[in-house]
Amino acid sequence: MGRHSSMPDEYGAATAAPRPRSRGRTAAIATALVVVAAAGTAAVARPELLGLGGGCEDEVHLDVVASPDMAPALREAAEHAHREKLTSDGNCLDVAVTARDAYKVADTLRAGKGAADFQVWVPDSDVWVQRVTTGTGDTEVTPAGNVASSPIGVGMVPTAAKSFGWPRKTYTWTQLAGAAMQGDKLRLGAADPARSASGLLALTKLAATSKKGDGTQAASMAKSLSQRTSDSDAQLMDTVPRDNSGTEQGNPRRNEALILSEQAAYTHNKEAGDAGSVDLFYPKDGSPALDYPFSLVGEDRLSTDESRAAVRFMTLLGAPEGRKILEKHGFRTDSGRSPATVVSRAGGRSPQPYARVAAKAPTEEQLEETLGMWTITVQSARLTTVVDASASMGNIVPSRGESRMEVTKASMLAALSTFTPEDEIGLWEFATFLDGNRDYKKLVPTERLGDQVGSGTRRDRLSAAFTALQPVPGGATGLYDTTLAAYKEATSSYKSGRFNAVVVVTDGVNEDEGSISRESLIKKLDSLADPDHPVPLIVIAVGPDTDKREVEQVAEATGGSGHQVSDPADIQQVILKAIIEAGSKGN
Repeated sequence: MGRHSSMPDEYGAATAAPRPRSRGRTAAIATALVVVAAAGTAAVARPELLGLGGGCEDEVHLDVVASPDMAPALREAAEHAHREKLTSDGNCLDVAVTARDAYKVADTLRAGKGAADFQVWVPDSDVWVQRVTTGTGDTEVTPAGNVASSPIGVGMVPTAAKSFGWPRKTYTWTQLAGAAMQGDKLRLGAADPARSASGLLALTKLAATSKKGDGTQAASMAKSLSQRTSDSDAQLMDTVPRDNSGTEQGNPRRNEALILSEQAAYTHNKEAGDAGSVDLFYPKDGSPALDYPFSLVGEDRLSTDESRAAVRFMTLLGAPEGRKILEKHGFRTDSGRSPATVVSRAGGRSPQPYARVAAKAPTEEQLEETLGMWTITVQSARLTTVVDASASMGNIVPSRGESRMEVTKASMLAALSTFTPEDEIGLWEFATFLDGNRDYKKLVPTERLGDQVGSGTRRDRLSAAFTALQPVPGGATGLYDTTLAAYKEATSSYKSGRFNAVVVVTDGVNEDEGSISRESLIKKLDSLADPDHPVPLIVIAVGPDTDKREVEQVAEATGGSGHQVSDPADIQQVILKAIIEAGSKGN
């Protein structure tokens, strides 16, 4: 084809410069990073700022952990620093770089079990830093800025790309994903969004641009992608044909297209050559991008020499020498123009909109919603939802002008829309003496949403049941007996291969004086919980009349989680977040 030896024509503007961040840095580091914040300017390149070419009083050692795609570039930069005697306060830098999957590092740091054995972490995306900072661990991660970027697109083997009109024809994300949903029109693979930033950012973009507001289209796309998902980015790259002869391309186990970063396509094409290259589509509605945050780990435990050495190493990466190394490995830098050779070798060509990246990074809330959708889509969920119907649910939510029940129903219905026909969802309501002497009533059994029930589906029946929920006049909160009964039924009807859970929503503490005690409830839940057949209890306390510690204690007995929200509208987000957390514990 000869395209890899040519430069893309009409090359556009550069991607956005790395975004400097500050999350509680100490004054000393904040001062030192003033130099780094201007990475790519003439000032940074001055030898006296870099500490290049001088003598060494001693060496300062720095352990850096980076995502597998970034590690080779950082090793070359470390070798350059050693060869050129880059110094920090007169001490030569001795930088050791180790490649580790970002999701594994994030999970370790989030758990906070012991001090980290490295001082700097460069994952492929800030999504992993966010995951750490929202965890329970005590290891502080301080992003200092971004050393590179790489937009995410869809790479296709040449025969598939040609059939889709590459490079002249452009597509949106939903159009490309939609093609993969039409039988065998396109075998599209992706890395697991729970383990891959590329997969997660692309799926989040797909969910955000889905035309149907009820979320079902995004869930369908996720379900389709899950059929050809690889555990990691590295494994994903092994799923494309090894050559363009046509033999392997006809193999149904091989992917014809991949959701991948430009850097991954660059590396693949460089190694495979024209015989096994991919062409890269850059969706016209904008590409999310990997942003490679340079982060200090356990900053409060770093010595002054280590902290300043980290700043010096990052400064090198922003200097012309460092940018040259990064671009050589297929990354975009902040040098003012994106390197044309990177786009060309990655398989991009005008008029593909390779200079257009997403104007705005997804929020943490959007990422959590996407992960929640992915978890329940891939695993298929089996949830029993239990909703408080006590009289206090009729109280008005000041910020909404509606009752707690009305806002709760809207949030629960929004959560319901993210589930697929394969998921099993049931509904109970509870209030004291709701059904004779019982505090609860089963409204819809926990069964498959896609099943036909009369002239409609079980989803229709469930939606109608949610819509019909009303506070019971004079009803009090019969929380404990209801929780135990729902949990007993869920554990006795456990189904393997699904995400089994019980979700309880309440706006008050237990008010049934004749019910089981909290201590007895926790003991019984603990005895029912089976690690081999996990059924986490997710308890959401809504409003000022709830006891956060109570719901946490009750839920934790099952390996679940307790949450308190002031606004019932937050219930959907809390459910998805709790599913993510519970799912990660089960993996």
